Amino acid sequence: MSIDINNESGVEVDLDGILALAGYVLARMRIHPQAELSLVLVDEPAMSALHEQWMDEPGPTDVLSFPMDELRPGREGEEPEPGLLGDVVLCPQVAAQQAATAGHPVAAELDLLTTHGILHLLGYDHAEPEEEHEMFDLQRDLLAGWRRLRSEGAPA
Repeated sequence: MSIDINNESGVEVDLDGILALAGYVLARMRIHPQAELSLVLVDEPAMSALHEQWMDEPGPTDVLSFPMDELRPGREGEEPEPGLLGDVVLCPQVAAQQAATAGHPVAAELDLLTTHGILHLLGYDHAEPEEEHEMFDLQRDLLAGWRRLRSEGAPA
């Protein structure tokens, strides 16, 4: 898989860890090995501008997803399609605020937001209660699997 990451946020983050997580999520979701994903980390002013432009909401948000080819998770026994997944934009400053409120490390919040953003690219949403249940359960399962893998000493 081709995963590009660009940190324009001015905040030092574990880019290798985010890349490894993104690769894990895409593999678990059976995305074609030639699919392309872009991850961009931006500061609060840049995220505020994107949030207002695309969601018509003021202020920065934690994550935005911009799907391209509307790829969907692969199914058992089917060959997934290659293509451009799209862009996930993360704001580490907002992630740090949310991590402090939740009482966990910023890296854990960025893992959650990265996974959340990728699921949005794959067509998952949480506008309706049933959709929210499906998406958040999947997100929880993916993150639990990732934590297990990391605790077993697998490379990032």
